[in-house]
Amino acid sequence: MDPDIVGGIAGGAVSYLLLKIDAVVTREWNLQENINTALQNLGIELRSIEALLKNAASKKDPDHQFTDWIQNVRDQAYAIEDVLDLFRLHQDQETGLRSFRMRHSINKLIKDIEGSLQRIQQIKDRYHTMPFTGIHSAPNNTDLHPVRGMAPLFNDTVVGFEEHTNKLISWAVEEKQRLEVMFVVGMAGLGKTTLVHSVYESERVKQGFNRHVWITASKSKTEHDILLTLLVEEFGCSITQGTAADVVALARKLRKLLLNQRYVIVLDDLCVKEVWESVRHAFPDGNNSRIIITTRRGDIANSCRDGDSIDIHKLQPLSPESAKQLFHQKAFSRNGRCPSGLEEVSKSILQKCDGLPLGIIEIGRLLSNKSPTKNEWKTLHDSLESELRSTGELSNIMKVLSASYKDLPFHLKYCFLYMSIFPENYPVKRRRLVRLWIAEGFVIKKSGKTLEEVGEEYLKELMDRNLIKANELDFDGLPTIVGVHSLMLKMILSISQEENFCTVCTEDLTGNTRRLSIQKQDFEASDQDLSRVRSFFSFGIGKVNIGSNFKLVKVLDIQGTPLIEFPNVITGLLLLRYLSLRNTNIKSIPDSLSDLRHLETLDLKHTLVTEVPKAVLQLEKLRHLLVYRYNMEGVRPFDIVQGFKAPKKITALNNLQTLSFVKASVQSRLPRQLRMIQGLENLTQLRKLGVVELAKEDGARLCQSIGKMPNLHSLSVTSLNLEVPLELDAMSTNPPAFLQRLYLKGPLQKLPKWISSLHDLVRIRLKWSSLPESPIRALENLPHLVEFQLLDAYTGTQLEFKSGKFPQLKILDLQQLKQLRSIVMEEGTLPCLQKLIIGHCRNLVHVPGGIGKLVHPQMLVLYDMPQTAYQLRCLVRHIPCIHSYKHGQLEVFHDH
Repeated sequence: MDPDIVGGIAGGAVSYLLLKIDAVVTREWNLQENINTALQNLGIELRSIEALLKNAASKKDPDHQFTDWIQNVRDQAYAIEDVLDLFRLHQDQETGLRSFRMRHSINKLIKDIEGSLQRIQQIKDRYHTMPFTGIHSAPNNTDLHPVRGMAPLFNDTVVGFEEHTNKLISWAVEEKQRLEVMFVVGMAGLGKTTLVHSVYESERVKQGFNRHVWITASKSKTEHDILLTLLVEEFGCSITQGTAADVVALARKLRKLLLNQRYVIVLDDLCVKEVWESVRHAFPDGNNSRIIITTRRGDIANSCRDGDSIDIHKLQPLSPESAKQLFHQKAFSRNGRCPSGLEEVSKSILQKCDGLPLGIIEIGRLLSNKSPTKNEWKTLHDSLESELRSTGELSNIMKVLSASYKDLPFHLKYCFLYMSIFPENYPVKRRRLVRLWIAEGFVIKKSGKTLEEVGEEYLKELMDRNLIKANELDFDGLPTIVGVHSLMLKMILSISQEENFCTVCTEDLTGNTRRLSIQKQDFEASDQDLSRVRSFFSFGIGKVNIGSNFKLVKVLDIQGTPLIEFPNVITGLLLLRYLSLRNTNIKSIPDSLSDLRHLETLDLKHTLVTEVPKAVLQLEKLRHLLVYRYNMEGVRPFDIVQGFKAPKKITALNNLQTLSFVKASVQSRLPRQLRMIQGLENLTQLRKLGVVELAKEDGARLCQSIGKMPNLHSLSVTSLNLEVPLELDAMSTNPPAFLQRLYLKGPLQKLPKWISSLHDLVRIRLKWSSLPESPIRALENLPHLVEFQLLDAYTGTQLEFKSGKFPQLKILDLQQLKQLRSIVMEEGTLPCLQKLIIGHCRNLVHVPGGIGKLVHPQMLVLYDMPQTAYQLRCLVRHIPCIHSYKHGQLEVFHDH
């Protein structure tokens, strides 16, 4: 294993452990003095080790002695974490234990900590004698031109790059009397260097500039190195000793030399923002000069984009057709054609490459030197993970991909490795991932922000660094489903296994593990040694029998398993922070759930649970309570969402951020002052609230409670039934200022006035509202509204969209508007509209006026519209995608 990677794991373990020790000593427990002192001493020692690890990260080529040391540090950190968690467990069990057992546990804790302290001290003393074989090296001419340090694709012409190459060449030679900068951004292995090199070496670029410079700006290069290299190697300058150390003086000197030049400069593999910020002032404006910067770090490119002279070119994986062509060129170099007998395994290998040129080329080259037999190719296919390791035949892929991992700060390494828990191509939901990070303790609290907000920042940074990708986007552009590239997953699986971060169990379980991901048919936990497991996941379709032998588990995610009853053993997992039984058939949860005092997330979505017991009121740390399902059988669409009956004092859980969907009707017989709706005002931390079966008389009190939720981002309210109106006018003085999503289901006599003041609103869905007046006027000036749906929500005959209104709306959904006869769209309205849905509007006999003048429509969807509505076809030829459904069957427009 690469020492840099091992060091990252050890550093992350130590940093995480230090936070935990601080929490133990300063906040969480009343400790005996001798335990407190031992922990404080241990913290001092670990901080010293943490500093040594961070210092070592800046060195080059640490030896095997160093690698052994940091592996020992990691193991000791894990062992200390075990002791701390055991002590926490004993504290939680104190009431039920005899004092002798507690004293014994405390004494054992002290001895274990003291032993760990001594071992780490001895190891550190030995470490002081360890030399490093390399330090910062002086700049040299191998970094000036593209010979060393470039991506391994340097000598290959990559299929599918033609369009990118032509676009960048045109940008480079276009006559503009100013300096322009282009960031070429993409994950490692996409061929950024190869692409830019083809631009750099093109005849049009060679002839268009009188200065051509290529310099590698990798992590080890400082702004000082780059400036010195440019001056000495490119311009042949003699630099005095005094000037050599002065970055400002070097920049000034370089600027003077470039002042009247037309230059093109490539900074390849920039990974430190401060380097560019420091050297950019050395490059004078004007003379049609160009700078091209390749980087894996989209966050650097975005933060440096401070004007229209700096642009970003995002490189994506190859299309399936281009990937196939490139693979066949490399694997079948004689004629570029795949033999019929190898087509299936070839297709499967290509899927693993997932459009990444580096993987396609390296694997193709390797296969070109092997016998073209099914057995030989399948052997490589099945052993890709082992071949990617440092001793494997595809280790070069690992070296390139792991560079992005090595660059991560300690707090993000664990978050990224967490993706190794999920099976390949598994849809990882964004919110679930963030909540899991929080439960693991990976997210470090920041002043003024919730842990969820910090976790979202972590995810965004990992996506900006092109390590995690968005597989599905929501209407507002935020990811709903995330994942990692197939080869990147192979890399982190290798790291995760070797570093004992997570064990993926597809057959039999071997060895100790801290996180266990079950990806097999059935799993029996009761006969396994799971004493060190902290997180347990099941992704199989078979039964999972949970034993009582992993008392220290904090995350239990067994959603989708064929459970019928709540496993009682769960209530003995006293350190549990995250529990998901989503998509199971359990019908109830026991009162003993109250023992899980550390629980933060309880996910019972899509189960048969309809009531939460009073015991849940003891879960004071609970942040997310999700108990609802969609009943699609034998019910009206209005009643699809099935909520749960909550104890009336659920409002005592004042750390709740998510509460959905709670039934309001079950307490309608109680005096108003005792109803849960009244008490919701105590849940001031709520971000998401869902209420169903709201009685008319409870509307005003709900408004009063919502007015005291300053952080509310999402609100869903459903009336008691289709005959009971929603009374929500009482919030006009203090609506939630940050509300982004609003869902109202049920009759409305009029649209509440406060909705038009929701500056941050991005989505509104009105269903079964039966409004007599059009809601358009109240919503058309909302500056951030992206999605607007009316479903059986308006009884009028006309909707009119004025010019310049709905400035950001992208999705307009109009369905079941039974009286609607015309839609008028003035020229200049809906300037950003991309998707228009019109369905079941049986009286809409006129084509929406102005639809042909919409600027950016991408999709039109029609459901069961009267025949005259198909006059749309002659007016919407500028819309690329049109779908029309009649009685559930897709009709094809042959002229599109």
